[in-house]
Amino acid sequence: MGALSNKDYGPALHAAQSAAGAQHYPQGCLYVVATPIGNLADITLRALHLLELADTVACEDTRHTQTLLRTYGIDKPAAQLLAVHQHNEMQAAQEVAARLHQGQRVAYVSDAGTPGISDPGARLVAQLREHGLRVIPLPGASSVSALLSAAGIDDTAAPGFVFGGFLPTKAAERAAALSGLQSQARAVVLLEAPHRMVALAQALTAWGARLVTVGRELTKQFEDIHTLPATELTAWLAADSNRLRGEFTLVLHPAAHAAAAVQDDRVLALLMEHLPLKTAVQLAAHISGESKNALYVRALALKEQPAS
Repeated sequence: MGALSNKDYGPALHAAQSAAGAQHYPQGCLYVVATPIGNLADITLRALHLLELADTVACEDTRHTQTLLRTYGIDKPAAQLLAVHQHNEMQAAQEVAARLHQGQRVAYVSDAGTPGISDPGARLVAQLREHGLRVIPLPGASSVSALLSAAGIDDTAAPGFVFGGFLPTKAAERAAALSGLQSQARAVVLLEAPHRMVALAQALTAWGARLVTVGRELTKQFEDIHTLPATELTAWLAADSNRLRGEFTLVLHPAAHAAAAVQDDRVLALLMEHLPLKTAVQLAAHISGESKNALYVRALALKEQPAS
Protein backbone atom coordinates (compact mmCIF):
# COMPACT_ATOMS: atom_id res chain seq x y z
CA MET A 1 0.00 0.00 0.00
CA GLY A 2 1.56 3.27 -1.05
CA ALA A 3 1.97 6.33 1.10
CA LEU A 4 -1.02 8.64 1.24
CA SER A 5 -0.96 12.40 1.61
CA ASN A 6 -0.76 14.01 5.04
CA LYS A 7 -4.36 15.12 5.00
CA ASP A 8 -5.55 11.50 4.97
CA TYR A 9 -3.95 10.95 8.36
CA GLY A 10 -4.66 14.35 9.86
CA PRO A 11 -7.70 13.07 11.80
CA ALA A 12 -5.64 10.11 13.05
CA LEU A 13 -2.92 12.37 14.41
CA HIS A 14 -5.54 14.52 16.11
CA ALA A 15 -7.19 11.40 17.54
CA ALA A 16 -3.78 10.22 18.77
CA GLN A 17 -3.24 13.46 20.64
CA SER A 18 -6.70 13.23 22.18
CA ALA A 19 -6.52 9.55 23.08
CA ALA A 20 -2.89 9.23 24.16
CA GLY A 21 -1.79 12.76 24.98
CA ALA A 22 -2.86 12.60 28.60
CA GLN A 23 -0.80 9.49 29.30
CA HIS A 24 2.58 9.69 31.00
CA TYR A 25 5.67 9.32 28.80
CA PRO A 26 8.74 9.38 31.08
CA GLN A 27 11.84 11.18 29.92
CA GLY A 28 15.14 9.36 29.56
CA CYS A 29 13.47 6.27 28.12
CA LEU A 30 13.80 4.32 24.89
CA TYR A 31 10.42 3.65 23.29
CA VAL A 32 10.40 0.63 20.98
CA VAL A 33 7.68 1.49 18.48
CA ALA A 34 5.99 -0.93 16.07
CA THR A 35 5.20 0.51 12.64
CA PRO A 36 3.05 -0.93 9.80
CA ILE A 37 4.30 -3.93 7.84
CA GLY A 38 2.52 -2.74 4.70
CA ASN A 39 -0.83 -1.10 5.28
CA LEU A 40 -0.13 2.39 6.57
CA ALA A 41 -3.42 2.45 8.46
CA ASP A 42 -2.00 -0.17 10.84
CA ILE A 43 -0.39 2.42 13.13
CA THR A 44 -1.56 2.77 16.71
CA LEU A 45 -2.72 6.07 18.17
CA ARG A 46 -0.12 5.78 20.92
CA ALA A 47 2.64 5.25 18.35
CA LEU A 48 1.60 8.35 16.43
CA HIS A 49 1.57 10.48 19.55
CA LEU A 50 4.92 9.18 20.80
CA LEU A 51 6.62 9.64 17.42
CA GLU A 52 5.50 13.26 17.41
CA LEU A 53 6.56 13.73 21.03
CA ALA A 54 9.98 12.04 20.73
CA ASP A 55 13.11 14.17 20.94
CA THR A 56 14.96 11.64 18.77
CA VAL A 57 13.72 8.97 16.39
CA ALA A 58 16.31 6.21 15.99
CA CYS A 59 15.72 4.12 12.90
CA GLU A 60 17.16 1.70 10.34
CA ASP A 61 16.95 4.13 7.43
CA THR A 62 16.54 7.84 8.12
CA ARG A 63 15.15 8.61 4.66
CA HIS A 64 12.57 5.83 4.85
CA THR A 65 11.51 6.88 8.34
CA GLN A 66 11.36 10.57 7.40
CA THR A 67 8.97 9.68 4.58
CA LEU A 68 6.86 7.55 6.92
CA LEU A 69 6.65 10.31 9.54
CA ARG A 70 5.67 12.93 6.99
CA THR A 71 2.94 10.64 5.71
CA TYR A 72 1.33 10.93 9.14
CA GLY A 73 1.89 14.68 9.29
CA ILE A 74 4.91 14.46 11.62
CA ASP A 75 7.88 16.54 10.50
CA LYS A 76 11.20 16.00 12.26
CA PRO A 77 14.39 17.88 11.34
CA ALA A 78 17.35 15.75 10.30
CA ALA A 79 19.05 16.37 13.66
CA GLN A 80 16.26 14.47 15.40
CA LEU A 81 16.76 11.33 13.28
CA LEU A 82 19.50 8.90 14.25
CA ALA A 83 20.55 5.92 12.10
CA VAL A 84 20.68 2.70 14.12
CA HIS A 85 20.92 -0.40 11.93
CA GLN A 86 22.51 -3.85 11.97
CA HIS A 87 25.92 -2.52 10.90
CA ASN A 88 26.28 0.14 13.61
CA GLU A 89 23.87 -1.05 16.31
CA MET A 90 26.42 -1.49 19.09
CA GLN A 91 28.19 1.83 18.43
CA ALA A 92 24.95 3.77 17.93
CA ALA A 93 23.69 2.45 21.27
CA GLN A 94 26.27 4.67 22.96
CA GLU A 95 24.78 7.74 21.28
CA VAL A 96 21.26 6.65 22.23
CA ALA A 97 22.39 6.14 25.83
CA ALA A 98 23.92 9.60 25.89
CA ARG A 99 20.67 11.16 24.72
CA LEU A 100 18.68 9.20 27.30
CA HIS A 101 21.02 10.44 30.03
CA GLN A 102 20.21 13.97 28.82
CA GLY A 103 16.55 13.24 29.55
CA GLN A 104 15.44 12.75 25.96
CA ARG A 105 12.62 10.50 24.87
CA VAL A 106 14.04 8.33 22.11
CA ALA A 107 11.75 6.31 19.84
CA TYR A 108 13.23 3.38 17.96
CA VAL A 109 11.56 2.06 14.78
CA SER A 110 12.64 -0.53 12.24
CA ASP A 111 11.73 -0.18 8.56
CA ALA A 112 8.52 -2.16 9.18
CA GLY A 113 6.86 -4.07 11.98
CA THR A 114 8.02 -4.64 15.54
CA PRO A 115 11.74 -3.94 16.14
CA GLY A 116 13.93 -6.65 17.59
CA ILE A 117 12.07 -9.51 15.89
CA SER A 118 14.38 -10.47 13.01
CA ASP A 119 15.04 -6.75 12.71
CA PRO A 120 17.68 -4.55 14.34
CA GLY A 121 16.87 -3.35 17.84
CA ALA A 122 17.52 -6.34 20.07
CA ARG A 123 21.19 -5.51 20.66
CA LEU A 124 20.34 -1.84 21.20
CA VAL A 125 17.77 -2.76 23.85
CA ALA A 126 20.11 -5.26 25.51
CA GLN A 127 22.94 -2.73 25.79
CA LEU A 128 20.68 -0.03 27.22
CA ARG A 129 19.23 -2.44 29.78
CA GLU A 130 22.76 -3.40 30.84
CA HIS A 131 23.30 0.25 31.73
CA GLY A 132 20.08 0.40 33.73
CA LEU A 133 18.20 2.52 31.20
CA ARG A 134 14.47 2.06 30.82
CA VAL A 135 12.89 0.56 27.69
CA ILE A 136 9.16 0.84 27.01
CA PRO A 137 7.46 -1.16 24.21
CA LEU A 138 4.65 0.28 22.10
CA PRO A 139 3.15 -2.87 20.50
CA GLY A 140 1.62 -3.02 17.07
CA ALA A 141 1.97 -4.68 13.68
CA SER A 142 3.96 -7.90 13.36
CA SER A 143 3.97 -10.37 10.46
CA VAL A 144 4.52 -13.19 12.96
CA SER A 145 1.41 -12.59 15.06
CA ALA A 146 -0.62 -11.58 11.98
CA LEU A 147 -0.06 -14.88 10.17
CA LEU A 148 -0.40 -17.01 13.32
CA SER A 149 -3.80 -15.45 13.94
CA ALA A 150 -4.96 -16.42 10.43
CA ALA A 151 -3.35 -19.88 10.27
CA GLY A 152 -5.80 -21.64 12.56
CA ILE A 153 -3.14 -23.48 14.52
CA ASP A 154 -4.44 -26.26 16.76
CA ASP A 155 -1.74 -26.38 19.42
CA THR A 156 -3.57 -28.68 21.83
CA ALA A 157 -0.93 -31.35 21.34
CA ALA A 158 2.09 -29.06 21.23
CA PRO A 159 1.31 -25.63 22.72
CA GLY A 160 3.17 -22.54 21.58
CA PHE A 161 5.40 -22.05 18.58
CA VAL A 162 9.07 -21.85 17.64
CA PHE A 163 10.27 -18.69 15.91
CA GLY A 164 12.92 -19.59 13.35
CA GLY A 165 13.01 -16.16 11.68
CA PHE A 166 15.26 -15.85 8.64
CA LEU A 167 17.29 -19.00 8.06
CA PRO A 168 21.06 -18.86 7.39
CA THR A 169 21.98 -18.07 3.79
CA LYS A 170 24.75 -20.69 3.50
CA ALA A 171 23.42 -24.01 2.24
CA ALA A 172 24.96 -26.25 4.91
CA GLU A 173 23.92 -24.01 7.80
CA ARG A 174 20.45 -23.63 6.30
CA ALA A 175 20.01 -27.39 5.97
CA ALA A 176 21.15 -27.92 9.55
CA ALA A 177 18.73 -25.29 10.84
CA LEU A 178 15.80 -26.83 8.97
CA SER A 179 16.71 -30.30 10.21
CA GLY A 180 16.66 -29.07 13.78
CA LEU A 181 13.33 -27.30 13.32
CA GLN A 182 11.75 -30.34 11.68
CA SER A 183 12.16 -32.28 14.91
CA GLN A 184 10.01 -29.73 16.70
CA ALA A 185 6.46 -30.91 17.43
CA ARG A 186 5.28 -27.32 17.84
CA ALA A 187 4.39 -24.87 15.07
CA VAL A 188 7.40 -23.20 13.46
CA VAL A 189 7.39 -19.63 12.10
CA LEU A 190 9.84 -18.66 9.36
CA LEU A 191 10.51 -15.45 7.45
CA GLU A 192 11.88 -15.44 3.91
CA ALA A 193 12.84 -13.13 1.07
CA PRO A 194 11.30 -13.78 -2.38
CA HIS A 195 14.57 -14.75 -4.08
CA ARG A 196 15.07 -17.62 -1.62
CA MET A 197 11.51 -18.94 -1.51
CA VAL A 198 11.92 -21.60 -4.20
CA ALA A 199 14.94 -23.07 -2.42
CA LEU A 200 13.07 -23.03 0.89
CA ALA A 201 10.02 -24.69 -0.66
CA GLN A 202 12.20 -27.44 -2.12
CA ALA A 203 13.86 -28.01 1.24
CA LEU A 204 10.49 -28.21 2.98
CA THR A 205 9.41 -31.18 0.84
CA ALA A 206 11.27 -33.26 3.43
CA TRP A 207 8.59 -32.23 5.92
CA GLY A 208 6.10 -34.38 4.02
CA ALA A 209 2.39 -33.77 4.55
CA ARG A 210 2.94 -31.31 7.40
CA LEU A 211 0.74 -28.30 6.72
CA VAL A 212 2.25 -24.93 5.84
CA THR A 213 0.44 -21.61 5.92
CA VAL A 214 2.12 -19.14 3.58
CA GLY A 215 1.57 -15.42 4.06
CA ARG A 216 2.72 -13.16 1.23
CA GLU A 217 2.47 -9.36 1.12
CA LEU A 218 0.66 -9.38 4.46
CA THR A 219 -1.70 -6.40 5.01
CA LYS A 220 -0.98 -5.07 1.50
CA GLN A 221 -3.26 -4.82 -1.52
CA PHE A 222 -2.22 -8.19 -2.96
CA GLU A 223 -2.09 -10.08 0.33
CA ASP A 224 -2.15 -13.84 -0.18
CA ILE A 225 -2.62 -16.44 2.59
CA HIS A 226 -2.74 -20.11 1.67
CA THR A 227 -2.48 -23.40 3.59
CA LEU A 228 -1.24 -26.60 1.94
CA PRO A 229 0.98 -29.63 2.62
CA ALA A 230 4.71 -28.89 2.56
CA THR A 231 5.15 -31.27 -0.38
CA GLU A 232 2.90 -29.07 -2.53
CA LEU A 233 4.54 -25.72 -1.80
CA THR A 234 6.99 -25.81 -4.73
CA ALA A 235 4.22 -26.52 -7.24
CA TRP A 236 2.00 -23.83 -5.72
CA LEU A 237 4.73 -21.20 -6.15
CA ALA A 238 5.42 -22.31 -9.73
CA ALA A 239 1.74 -22.09 -10.71
CA ASP A 240 1.74 -18.28 -10.66
CA SER A 241 4.78 -16.02 -11.10
CA ASN A 242 3.14 -13.39 -8.89
CA ARG A 243 3.48 -15.77 -5.94
CA LEU A 244 7.21 -15.08 -5.81
CA ARG A 245 6.74 -11.36 -5.24
CA GLY A 246 6.89 -9.70 -1.85
CA GLU A 247 8.10 -10.76 1.56
CA PHE A 248 7.04 -14.10 3.01
CA THR A 249 6.03 -15.35 6.43
CA LEU A 250 5.43 -19.08 6.86
CA VAL A 251 3.85 -21.13 9.64
CA LEU A 252 4.66 -24.83 9.70
CA HIS A 253 1.77 -26.36 11.60
CA PRO A 254 2.38 -28.70 14.57
CA ALA A 255 3.49 -32.20 13.63
CA ALA A 256 0.58 -34.63 13.26
CA HIS A 257 2.25 -37.18 15.53
CA ALA A 258 2.04 -34.72 18.41
CA ALA A 259 -1.76 -34.61 18.11
CA ALA A 260 -1.83 -38.41 17.87
CA ALA A 261 0.25 -38.69 21.04
CA VAL A 262 -2.24 -36.56 22.95
CA GLN A 263 -5.10 -38.73 21.70
CA ASP A 264 -3.20 -41.86 22.77
CA ASP A 265 -2.70 -40.37 26.23
CA ARG A 266 -6.41 -39.69 26.54
CA VAL A 267 -7.27 -43.27 25.58
CA LEU A 268 -4.68 -44.65 28.00
CA ALA A 269 -5.84 -42.48 30.85
CA LEU A 270 -9.46 -43.53 30.33
CA LEU A 271 -8.61 -47.24 30.16
CA MET A 272 -6.30 -47.05 33.17
CA GLU A 273 -9.15 -45.73 35.29
CA HIS A 274 -10.92 -49.10 34.94
CA LEU A 275 -8.30 -51.68 33.97
CA PRO A 276 -4.89 -52.92 35.11
CA LEU A 277 -2.02 -51.11 33.43
CA LYS A 278 -0.94 -54.01 31.21
CA THR A 279 -4.48 -54.63 29.97
CA ALA A 280 -5.02 -50.90 29.35
CA VAL A 281 -1.84 -50.77 27.25
CA GLN A 282 -2.87 -53.81 25.19
CA LEU A 283 -6.30 -52.32 24.43
CA ALA A 284 -4.83 -48.88 23.64
CA ALA A 285 -2.37 -50.48 21.21
CA HIS A 286 -5.25 -52.32 19.50
CA ILE A 287 -7.29 -49.10 19.23
CA SER A 288 -4.50 -46.76 18.08
CA GLY A 289 -2.14 -49.04 16.20
CA GLU A 290 0.79 -47.75 18.28
CA SER A 291 3.45 -50.11 19.60
CA LYS A 292 2.82 -51.64 23.02
CA ASN A 293 6.29 -50.69 24.21
CA ALA A 294 5.82 -47.00 23.40
CA LEU A 295 2.39 -46.95 25.01
CA TYR A 296 3.69 -48.77 28.09
CA VAL A 297 6.29 -46.05 28.61
CA ARG A 298 3.58 -43.39 28.22
CA ALA A 299 1.31 -45.27 30.64
CA LEU A 300 4.01 -45.33 33.30
CA ALA A 301 4.57 -41.59 32.86
CA LEU A 302 0.83 -40.91 33.13
CA LYS A 303 0.60 -43.06 36.25
CA GLU A 304 3.32 -40.99 37.94
CA GLN A 305 1.61 -37.69 37.16
CA PRO A 306 -0.17 -36.14 40.16
CA ALA A 307 -3.95 -36.14 40.02
CA SER A 308 -5.38 -32.78 38.96
